[in-house]
Amino acid sequence: MIGIRRASVAPATKRAAAAFGLACTLLLAACSNAAPEAAEGTDGAAQGERVTLKVEVFDRGNSPAGSTITDNYMTNLIQERFGDPNNIDVEYVPVPRSEEVEKLNVLMASGGDVPDIVFTYDPNTFNRYAEQGGLTDVGALLDEHGPNLKAFLGEDVLAYGKYKGVQFAIPAKRSVLGKYASFIRQDWLDKLGMPVPQTTEELYTVLKAFKEQDPGGTGGQVIPLGMTIASAQYEPLIWSFIKPTTEEEKYTLTQQLGSNDYPTLLPGFKDALQFMNKLYNEGLMSKDFALDKDKKKLGEDVSTGKIGFFSEDDINPFYDNGSYETLQTNVPGAILAPVDVYANEEGKHAKPMYAPNGMYIMIPKSSERAVEAIKYLDWMATADNLFELQNGVEGENYTMVDGIPVAVENPTEEAANRLYNVGDMVIVSNGKQLGSMELNLKARAMQMPPEFQDEVDAAQQVANTDVFAPVLLDRPIAAQTKYGTTLLDKFNEMIVKTTMAKPEQFESVYETMLKDYMASGGQAILDERKAVYQEMKAD
Repeated sequence: MIGIRRASVAPATKRAAAAFGLACTLLLAACSNAAPEAAEGTDGAAQGERVTLKVEVFDRGNSPAGSTITDNYMTNLIQERFGDPNNIDVEYVPVPRSEEVEKLNVLMASGGDVPDIVFTYDPNTFNRYAEQGGLTDVGALLDEHGPNLKAFLGEDVLAYGKYKGVQFAIPAKRSVLGKYASFIRQDWLDKLGMPVPQTTEELYTVLKAFKEQDPGGTGGQVIPLGMTIASAQYEPLIWSFIKPTTEEEKYTLTQQLGSNDYPTLLPGFKDALQFMNKLYNEGLMSKDFALDKDKKKLGEDVSTGKIGFFSEDDINPFYDNGSYETLQTNVPGAILAPVDVYANEEGKHAKPMYAPNGMYIMIPKSSERAVEAIKYLDWMATADNLFELQNGVEGENYTMVDGIPVAVENPTEEAANRLYNVGDMVIVSNGKQLGSMELNLKARAMQMPPEFQDEVDAAQQVANTDVFAPVLLDRPIAAQTKYGTTLLDKFNEMIVKTTMAKPEQFESVYETMLKDYMASGGQAILDERKAVYQEMKAD
């Protein structure tokens, strides 16, 4: 990992689908007509001619007065520092963020008008373009022109940009990988004289005490365990029941629906659902959890002091005017402590983490500026450039505190406008990079309200303990793309119906729901993943 100079530091729509079909058709035509040297990219700038490098940029419609998405502080800085010294005009091509995939398909279908650098957050879009032959193999280009970029990303991140072993995308690097933490009312524990639970079994005992003794004085409205049908609430619980798996089981029995891995077929999943059924039928869990898809009710119940324990995205409760601040206003003396409770049979607090990659950065096969594109990304990934792009001007945008660039409070309008689009311009990184995960997490905590920074530190530690990465296959699973949306609905329906079933009906409800899930595409995914795993082993 490279150092940082100062820190010592350092549902796809029908229209989208139609557009994609057009893109694929024209991509193939464009590729077959492209000259070999165009497909590989030429370094026109190095030969003395002024060239234009076209780069996609998300347009969120939020440019401040005096700026546009293609003409602002950041675009001008990049032109001055990278473009002019390299004899390159950097031209930005706006794509509305809300129509990302659809507009990208149209651009890719345009042949010669497609930007030289495009990107997407959707792995299925990347895989389809690679499969159709529409992308440049950037492996050799990275070796020759992207040493800083390769060092910054590392092999683990770069692996997410490979299709059947070929480097067809440059993945952006996430600065933070932890996803989930759990939280408990410490003042309730103190009132009951109970220690912080360390295992799922101990948590069950605490939840029962919360219900029976109501230490928060809610007048019978206590909700021992806050739950919703959002992944941040149920995933930490469910994964704690998953048993150790072989490599083959991990690759074949996992079902990827959208961007998350789901343990529907893994050993222990049924046990997790049975535990949720027990909690629900004993009145230890949010009664209307199945209706709370946006987590709004959960937030209200936490803020009004009704919930004793819940899981959430790691630092979510601690934002300004967030659920913890509101809780402290509504219930003086309330203490919400981050905890790592759910434990599997190995004693680990197993929980998923984010994939180390963010967006997929791609160079279309028809581009004649592949070399310049790699040089652009390499320049951006160089330590000093990355630091300045992400943080702005010292004294105006940030000050250094303990080796961390901390945003200036109440910056001038000019200073604030410098960085309004930083996340969309600095495409090699998802989040602020300071050279190590430790510094990245420290910087993230220091952006939060000062009174909650210790809790944020603790929550981030929980979120990064005993984590496991998504299962990475070297080629797309067509059945996941075809059935993913339907199966995610089926998965959530399985959780809801098995949880709310009468205990004596659990077994029959589970079997019925699983049979429906498998018939709706789950079996197709299983069969395909088994075949791909065998192919990978044979390679």
